[in-house]
Amino acid sequence: MKNIAPAAAMLLALHAPHLAAQSSCSSDGVPRPTALFERFVSADCDSCWADKATPAPKAPGTVVLDWIVPGTQGDDAPLSAAATRDALARLAALGRTAPKATDVNTAPVQGVQGSRLRVSHGPAFNDYVGASIAFSPVATRGTPPAAGPDAGGFYLLLVEAIPAGTEGSPVARNLVRNVYQRALDNPHTLSKGERSGWRDSRPIYIPEGTKTDRLHLVGWVQDKDGRIIDAAQSRCVP
Repeated sequence: MKNIAPAAAMLLALHAPHLAAQSSCSSDGVPRPTALFERFVSADCDSCWADKATPAPKAPGTVVLDWIVPGTQGDDAPLSAAATRDALARLAALGRTAPKATDVNTAPVQGVQGSRLRVSHGPAFNDYVGASIAFSPVATRGTPPAAGPDAGGFYLLLVEAIPAGTEGSPVARNLVRNVYQRALDNPHTLSKGERSGWRDSRPIYIPEGTKTDRLHLVGWVQDKDGRIIDAAQSRCVP
């Protein structure tokens, strides 16, 4: 997690009606992902980014994420402009080290029946995008647990969709630009008029060089052992 705006910028990013009217971007109506397919590419390895044989999932419904991992060359690495320390943090959470070339992680989405994860965001505004994530767990014998079954935390990723044949990549990519991640130790609960659960909203910084018209969100809830309980991705509708 990095570059979170102060309260004033947060209010502007989340409550700019003249901007929000441009489009509605949320996971509403978007099928729940069946799995995550994460590609970790070393910033030192420009040939990995340009590889026509880049690993890709075969199962339908899989969400692909591309992380650029800081390399040994630092700012001189060919892909350093898109590298993020969030990639190192994600690798550490998976118990892995930074690759010299490309590493892949596949994680199934449990998709608990009856639960619902929703992500949404507004348009870019002053280098930020207002984003939210909300989870409604399964109702079990009355009041469900506030964070869902065995939930340990969540990830909310700001992702740039890169079409095949652009930005030097022969394959389509979903480049992770920024990450908001936290443990569910004290989540904001939903109001009484909504289903029991939790939600979180905040602006996320858009790194320099990002094409804002390609942005969307990918989010997931995971249990204390890192297994993915539910996942969602946004789609923008004019």
